[in-house]
Amino acid sequence: MRVGNLEGRAVLVDGDRALDVERASGGQFGPNPQGVFDRWDQFRGWAAGQDPSAGEPFEVERLGPPVPRPPQVFGIGLNYRDHAEEADLEIPDEPMVFTKFPSSVTGPYAEVQLPSDRCDFEVELVVVIGRGGHRISPEQAWEHVAGLTVGQDLSDRRVQFRGKPPQFSMGKSFPGFAPIGPVLVTPDEFGDRDRLAIRCSSGEETLQDGTTADMIFPVAELITRLSAIVRLLPGDLIFTGTPAGVGAVRDPRRYLSPGEVIVSGIEGIGQMRTTLV
Repeated sequence: MRVGNLEGRAVLVDGDRALDVERASGGQFGPNPQGVFDRWDQFRGWAAGQDPSAGEPFEVERLGPPVPRPPQVFGIGLNYRDHAEEADLEIPDEPMVFTKFPSSVTGPYAEVQLPSDRCDFEVELVVVIGRGGHRISPEQAWEHVAGLTVGQDLSDRRVQFRGKPPQFSMGKSFPGFAPIGPVLVTPDEFGDRDRLAIRCSSGEETLQDGTTADMIFPVAELITRLSAIVRLLPGDLIFTGTPAGVGAVRDPRRYLSPGEVIVSGIEGIGQMRTTLV
């Protein structure tokens, strides 16, 4: 199942066709894309009996963030082995957790203003929580996942590292610094949900090219470790970390420039295009 946000309305997506949730359900579910997570189990049961290909054709540029108003947004730093190696840092024993404030969330075809000349890219697999909980076991963790989507953890490195200790959350929370999309894809759609190709590019230049199998703390373990402390809520986002290739650790460093279009994609989910201005 692929769930989207088409100009502010919840839809089921099949290729270039979208089935409006409120209309197809006869009002059983409302139009708000965020609302489906409050009743995720019921929504998924209903959606399983629908045919999204019977919906109306649409242009992908009309898609908004599949989770427009997440209650909580978690970020995980240094969660890929190849990224830790390129940064010349030790493999962490515990997840490095920060937050991206929810106001930074935007859609898969957004324009994002660069606040400085040291803004960086980090393509990430984003986990969307469907069933909340506290102290979730690894064996049950995937049962709490509504789906997966693509994300960019955009970062202003000037803000992030201008003080001691670093200000991760502030440097990563400018407006538009958390684009997600193009759709949410439920876990059952993947042959191996823990091994997905992930990449981003700018024009003909490949910026990052990796696999989620390189995660130090995979999805189930992240959910267990986060929920051991924080109660996870329906609609929460977990940015799960980025593979090697980020600009801040290159020699010479490679930062984003106005006019660039960053294409971010993950196998089985799709691509987003973020225009930098």
